[in-house]
Amino acid sequence: MVKSILTTSRSFADIDEFFEKELRDAGYGGLEVQKSPVGTTLKVYVARPGLAIGRRGTGIKDLTDKVAAKFGFPNAQIAVTEVANPELNSRIMAARIAQIVSRGTAFRRAAQWSVNNIMSAGAAGVEISVAGKLRSDRSHGEKYRAGIVPKSGDTAERSVTEATTDVLLKLGLYGIKVKIALKDALPPDFQLKEDVQEEENKENGSTQAEGTEESGR
Repeated sequence: MVKSILTTSRSFADIDEFFEKELRDAGYGGLEVQKSPVGTTLKVYVARPGLAIGRRGTGIKDLTDKVAAKFGFPNAQIAVTEVANPELNSRIMAARIAQIVSRGTAFRRAAQWSVNNIMSAGAAGVEISVAGKLRSDRSHGEKYRAGIVPKSGDTAERSVTEATTDVLLKLGLYGIKVKIALKDALPPDFQLKEDVQEEENKENGSTQAEGTEESGR
């Protein structure tokens, strides 16, 4: 039983890694495997479905043939699903940072740009870590944060998505890690400080309005 679980996990990791390489330009965001008696459906999430499907479906047909040959899935089908909000997908954003840095943009600018975009998309918090030979021959890391990112416990497990990737530059290999805390996934009893302040301001505003009405009577 344990061996079967380990084999299944390793197989999923291999397929996931395969799609990450094949659909990098399409903005690969994750995978779901759905098995049935008639075959296997691989549901892939991407930011740009057109690049994954290709003209007249040639891209998805070629990808299906590769999956069948490499992993031996009988009657394998690939369903491409567009990621509604790519800025809240940690895998897509980690890959984006790697692409931007590989084109010559400074890692600090790429990381800060990503932080701003993620928070503007409605995240509760974000933390981006970049490690490597950033400024000298010695490796070190830097972190860029905004909002609130729970670190441990059930809240972190439920609300934080995490992804890592790397990019090879002239100075060496850079490691990139992105953590995104999703507001919708936070438990009901968890409330951000700014949300509490907004509620207090509304309450204070209504109280002042009531006081003004009473004084005018």
